[in-house]
Amino acid sequence: MSDERALIDVENLSKAYGGMPVLRGLNFHVRPGEFVALLGANGSGKSTLLRLLSGLSKPTTGAIRVGGWEMPGEAMAVRAQIGLVTHQPLLYQNLTARENLDFFGKLYGIGREERDRRITDLLRKVGLRKRADSLVRTFSRGMKQRLSIARASLHQPDVLLLDEPYSGLDQAAIERLDEILFAGLDAGRTIIMSTHQLERVPRSAGRALVLSRGRITFDDATGSRDMSEIYRSASA
Repeated sequence: MSDERALIDVENLSKAYGGMPVLRGLNFHVRPGEFVALLGANGSGKSTLLRLLSGLSKPTTGAIRVGGWEMPGEAMAVRAQIGLVTHQPLLYQNLTARENLDFFGKLYGIGREERDRRITDLLRKVGLRKRADSLVRTFSRGMKQRLSIARASLHQPDVLLLDEPYSGLDQAAIERLDEILFAGLDAGRTIIMSTHQLERVPRSAGRALVLSRGRITFDDATGSRDMSEIYRSASA
């Protein structure tokens, strides 16, 4: 049953590729302002779930609602509420960092003056201000990841979906990402972040959802519990 207080509703969600099930009958709700750590081994279905939540893939069965909009029929409305960071940077290699953000800002209908202000602010926050006018194809993996985070945050979405966001980042960039996440939480943003690197889950993640072989094996507040402890007990 749908939770009227939830920003995200997932009911009886399943996904199969070529007849092979990847996700099996998932049910969960996420309320506004929650930070959910999506945990699981590689191949557990984390990336598939985030693709479904973002509208990039269609479920085999079940329902997804984000902000009252239902997918896949209302996927365009859902995408306007979501910022997505995936393994692929979703950037144009022959544009500069600033040009990339300007392009995506126009797609989201952000006015020029406000767009310029947000781009300058985000490039500073992700540590790319001095490389703003460099072509993205000259960037390292970590730099592209940081720019992807800026891209996903540009339209100030209600929901941030982050798929292994710490991949390729050095310690300084990890700290910058954490600052962005903390600022998003302070602004009331909802965050779902997948990772198998348990030691990198920020302490501000108040809830853990563990996937194993396409099923939810744990879904609860973390409290003072260590993520490694939660993961071991859920995977046993």
